[in-house]
Amino acid sequence: MDSSGYEYFSFRNSRAINVARGVPERSFPSHRHSFGEIIVAGKGSKNIYRINDTLYTLTEGDIILVWPMELHEIVDADRSDSIVIQYSNVFADALFDFKRIITLYHGLHIVCINSHRKLAEKLISIAQRIRKTWDDGKPNREMRCSILLMKFMLVLEEHHKELEKDIRNDGGKTISEETLFSLMSVTDYIKNNLTSDDLSQTAMAERAGISRDYFSRIFKEVTGSNYNRWLNAVRVEKAVSLLPEEGLSLTEIAMLSGFKSIPSFNRVFAQFKNAPPSVYRRMIKENTLTEDE
Repeated sequence: MDSSGYEYFSFRNSRAINVARGVPERSFPSHRHSFGEIIVAGKGSKNIYRINDTLYTLTEGDIILVWPMELHEIVDADRSDSIVIQYSNVFADALFDFKRIITLYHGLHIVCINSHRKLAEKLISIAQRIRKTWDDGKPNREMRCSILLMKFMLVLEEHHKELEKDIRNDGGKTISEETLFSLMSVTDYIKNNLTSDDLSQTAMAERAGISRDYFSRIFKEVTGSNYNRWLNAVRVEKAVSLLPEEGLSLTEIAMLSGFKSIPSFNRVFAQFKNAPPSVYRRMIKENTLTEDE
């Protein structure tokens, strides 16, 4: 399994939330994306997913949590009746409490209906309401779905004690809320200052008011990625947001995204998106990108 590949699918219209319909295809190769994903397993005799290095065999009603930038694969699943909810990382990053919940549950990927029936039924009910609200096509559906998504996350947090044994890491318990707030402030600063002369890990640790070694450790604990890879991912996502602007050259986009040279821009972009920027831009123009897996 290639852990370096990032899918090149785009989150439709930069929405805060998207609800995808079930599809007949039974598999999708290993990939990552910047948006988070919630899947409610549908009917069927087989539902096998892989998240990071763990294989999960699920039953109807199990809930799958794929956090932003996590490697995952649909190995063999009956997906025609599943519910798939996708939320933008920009939306998640805008709310400190949302980011904190993601941190607390970063090690949790499955809520099993047989082990946590009452909780799963609550979450499924919210997911069904999100899908119904999305499909009804009424005004402000994105806002109404976003409110329901926040309720989904709040229900998860309310049941943290019940889920402790299912969370594979320490749930962020070694990080105080004050330190987490400092770290999130740093990540927000980076996203808003990608052209800064010094975004080194040392400089960002100083900005957070902690040592470089501690910054490095908790950064990976919170984001699931080392600092340099995360920074490159943010730069690539910035470039993706600028590619539709026809008045900007690829060189200008590279510079605005914080890349120091065109060769490094092309190399890193292709690593994350499986296509060079020029090809990706053409796919955007031809409308050949899709957000559905």
